[in-house]
Amino acid sequence: MTEARGSAGSGGTAHTRYASGTPCWVSLMAHGLTATQDFYSALFGWEFRPGPHQLGPYARALLHGEEVAGIGQLPPDRHLPVAWTPYLASDDVDSTAESVRLCGGTIGVGPLDAGDAGRLAIGSDPVGAVFGLWQAARHLGTGVTGVPGTPAWNELRTFEAAGVVKFYETVFGHERDTGADADHITLKLAGRPVAGIRGMGNTLPRNRGSHWLTSFQVAGADDALRRVRDLGGRVLTPVQDDPRGRVATVADPEGAVFSVIELRG
Repeated sequence: MTEARGSAGSGGTAHTRYASGTPCWVSLMAHGLTATQDFYSALFGWEFRPGPHQLGPYARALLHGEEVAGIGQLPPDRHLPVAWTPYLASDDVDSTAESVRLCGGTIGVGPLDAGDAGRLAIGSDPVGAVFGLWQAARHLGTGVTGVPGTPAWNELRTFEAAGVVKFYETVFGHERDTGADADHITLKLAGRPVAGIRGMGNTLPRNRGSHWLTSFQVAGADDALRRVRDLGGRVLTPVQDDPRGRVATVADPEGAVFSVIELRG
């Protein structure tokens, strides 16, 4: 499968099909669905419409009429982490889920059908970082990127990058690109960067362990941090310069951690 890309009416890049192994969707499971939607609507300008309810109440976030992310409601009796989860595209979720198991990962949910939208599974890699698998049918994934309010990057934060990269190479066919920093690896497909793995050593938050971190594009990082605070969220790391832009890590009012990035021109 190849990724078809075109020009979106909003000025971003429209996506019609994602290559297998490419992050194609991000989804948040939260306790207060309405309050969480209000936060992200005010921060990113998202609107919402109902999505498949196989895992409980769920809504898809839209920007300029394009679906960009999902937010679902955690069951009140389940004390699960409130976190953003990236989904990687798969041509055959059942086969990929089996590969995850054979390579030392686990599958906690599915594979199961999400109505006529597609087929999904949720699992974790050998270091415990949670991710989803998505086999598209009617719902192809994030409809547009490259504009404020859309996912810009996904990075696995773990103790040591070299210890888990082989899993992603084997399961998803990722190629590794290691620069001057051996503990900062870029995952590529057909030569194109699709995600990253950053080894953090002892700076990895002990209360989180290994985890995937999603970055959302914003027009201005400083303004985004002000709005996060005004809306009841928290700033976890201040704005820092990154090779891709100006980035900061924040948390929403329920504690879901994500990054905002002001991309370089």
